[in-house]
Amino acid sequence: MHFSIPETETRAGDGGAAYVAYNIHVNGVLHCRVRYSQLLGLHEQLRKEYGANVVPAFPPKKIFTLTPAEVEQRREQLEKYMQAVRQDPALGASETFNSFLRKAQQETQQIPTEEVVLEVLLSNGQKVKVTILTSDQTEDVLEAVASKLDLPDELIGYFSLFLVRQAKDGAFSFVRKLQEFELPYVSVTSLRDPEFRIILRKSYWDSSYDDDVMEHRVGLNLLYVQTVSDIEHGWILVNKDQHRQLKSLQEKVSKKEFIRLAQTLKYYGYLKFDPCVTDFPEKGCHVVVSAGNNELNFQVRLPNEQIKEGSFKVTRMRCWRVTSSVPMSNGPSGSSPGKSEVKLELAFEYLMSKDRLQWVTITSPQSKLTSVSLRGISHSGAASDVGANDFHGNYAFEGIGDEDL
Repeated sequence: MHFSIPETETRAGDGGAAYVAYNIHVNGVLHCRVRYSQLLGLHEQLRKEYGANVVPAFPPKKIFTLTPAEVEQRREQLEKYMQAVRQDPALGASETFNSFLRKAQQETQQIPTEEVVLEVLLSNGQKVKVTILTSDQTEDVLEAVASKLDLPDELIGYFSLFLVRQAKDGAFSFVRKLQEFELPYVSVTSLRDPEFRIILRKSYWDSSYDDDVMEHRVGLNLLYVQTVSDIEHGWILVNKDQHRQLKSLQEKVSKKEFIRLAQTLKYYGYLKFDPCVTDFPEKGCHVVVSAGNNELNFQVRLPNEQIKEGSFKVTRMRCWRVTSSVPMSNGPSGSSPGKSEVKLELAFEYLMSKDRLQWVTITSPQSKLTSVSLRGISHSGAASDVGANDFHGNYAFEGIGDEDL
């Protein structure tokens, strides 16, 4: 969650007085536009509910008009404040915080509350149409889709809604998992680009959960079409012999056996992202990143065109940070992110050997990686010897010896 350069807007009905509004971006895309007074109101409500000792310090009020330098300083302070709240397990999951962002999103995008029909894709391209309110949050929309599919309540938690970008050939790339602080209809509509769609997929990495999902007919069907789609897209690696076996199981409509075989294949259950740039093993290398099984898998194209592959285990990432550069221009709120120059850097400090830590950085034109790739990493605390608020420690970090490498 990042704040961009503030905009000066005119306050209607107040003599044309100007005020500063701050843009809040999620994965490089404008989520909402808020004023200092609105954020102060959120802060006071959080203090009332959770106590002053829990809620981070809020940037103080100023008596006089802010200079441009002070406006920029306040922007940085507000950004750190919102990130600190979001990363706190209690505050970030609170209805107060999330409802504030949902309301601000709807007001910024100027989409009134009304009943609409929303299309949600399944992995095989099938469209599920649900009647919802534009103000329905992610959980509400997910439950509406599950109800339309007759997916039992106990299995809803195994699935999530994802924002994807669909190419003309039907293939899609992931943008992010839809969060509890956003309104899915507003999120996809405000992009003003038909390539952006919402898709239903499983939301867990551990394939042992497949057993629970496959116990129900609808869960089995959803898992099956997702697995078939991932194989067709080349996200799961299949050799000729395995392909023949899978084809035979498809013809027999042996869905469980098909999934069981797929579970043994490389990259089963992984998400693949659009090409990025990394500084490992050399600066400027082009890389395709896949996330799954508590690791980030790299397929790196070196300057000599050689392809190298390797994986970074979540348990060996000591800490991580996410930074983004947002365009300086203050375009309309509905500007297409696909045409912007938004870039995001995901950097993590990795334990290469017993006593050697090294930073690895991935740069992407859009923030596709952060919402799904580091699920095993805590958002609650900074690394012990890192002072900046932008760094976050990993509760799953494990020290290793050279014999473990």
